[in-house]
Amino acid sequence: MQRVTLMTLAVSCVLAICLSSPLSIADGVADHARQLHFSSIVLDTHADTTQLFGTKDYDFAHRNTDGSQVDIPRMREGGLNAQFLSIFIDAAIMGPLAIQKALDQIDTIRTTVRDHPQDLMLATSAEDIRNAHAQHKIAILMGIEGGHMIGNDIQMLHIYSLLGVRYMTLAHFKNDEWADSSTDKPAHNGLSAFGKDVVREMNRQGILIDISHVSDKTFYDALEVSKAPLIASHSSVRAISNHPRNMSDDMIKALAAKGGVIQINYEQNYLSDEFRKAYAANAGDLTRADEQFKKECGDDFTCIGKAQKRQLEKLQAEGKLPRVSWEKIIEHIDHVVKLVGPDHVGLGSDFDGANMPDGLEDCSKLPKITEALVRKGYRDVDIQKILGGNILRVLAESDRVAKEWTSAKN
Repeated sequence: MQRVTLMTLAVSCVLAICLSSPLSIADGVADHARQLHFSSIVLDTHADTTQLFGTKDYDFAHRNTDGSQVDIPRMREGGLNAQFLSIFIDAAIMGPLAIQKALDQIDTIRTTVRDHPQDLMLATSAEDIRNAHAQHKIAILMGIEGGHMIGNDIQMLHIYSLLGVRYMTLAHFKNDEWADSSTDKPAHNGLSAFGKDVVREMNRQGILIDISHVSDKTFYDALEVSKAPLIASHSSVRAISNHPRNMSDDMIKALAAKGGVIQINYEQNYLSDEFRKAYAANAGDLTRADEQFKKECGDDFTCIGKAQKRQLEKLQAEGKLPRVSWEKIIEHIDHVVKLVGPDHVGLGSDFDGANMPDGLEDCSKLPKITEALVRKGYRDVDIQKILGGNILRVLAESDRVAKEWTSAKN
């Protein structure tokens, strides 16, 4: 009888505390997640926002309502304080013209950082990113999306490194002169001999080897040659969405065994197999629409991207494509963590270059990811690794390997 009375009193006390508290248990989780998120380095390894710089309707310093997904106000709102901006040109462009276009985009990024010194800081190392964070600035890094932008000239890697480039994707949607893409017919059986030299030179220059977009054979060739960990700057899990752009479990295990990181891409095609299959079923209509968009937009990739987004939204409204929830991102993260642990996964949104899932339409929504991981019971230290710590580790390791190369040469 006494035991029941004590238990009843205890329950009553707990209920009284909960009812009188301004925060519910759920609110407490949200509050903790928010504090964790905004005190952490949140590093995204891939956004195509560079393509918007200089367009008439876009201003990086102001909140945009034109369908874009990244700008300084929304980065502040979403706690996104470190961003790799992609240098991207069509994979069909090669040689000197590819180099010139890449240099133009690098100049645009560097000029943007210079023009906003109160908010932005150019970063090339883990230490730079931490310094920017300490100063409440956003660290801006650069990644080249496609090996065709070295123009088949390996010396360009040294120039790009001097200009601040910290990763290069070995190939894009088409093969380049020395690496096979995951979405093209094999031409080099992975990496050519020159391609393997490119990987070695990237190690020497401290440029991360990015294997998003490459064929499986190219991935394994690069993994064998590289002395530094590899990254997939914006790829998701093939076991969940069976797209060739995604990584198989065996690839993720091999990547992790060498210290690398897969950065989850938020594109609906790569998150959801249901969406991928429906997208493939509508491929004919989508291809015809794309051809029309290219006629209307010319080489304006921003115009093409907006038109493609409208077309997808139309097909979803008609029920021909399913809706995809942002929670699929958490499913992909969780799969990698269960497979290889929390040290080998991060965030590689593909903002401004892909169609975002419902609920994560732009970078202001990023705290949702942290809250979801808190609710799943992830430790704070592991969440901080996923948010950016894992890439900081890989950047530092890449620098160490580059110094070893320099020491060996001397």
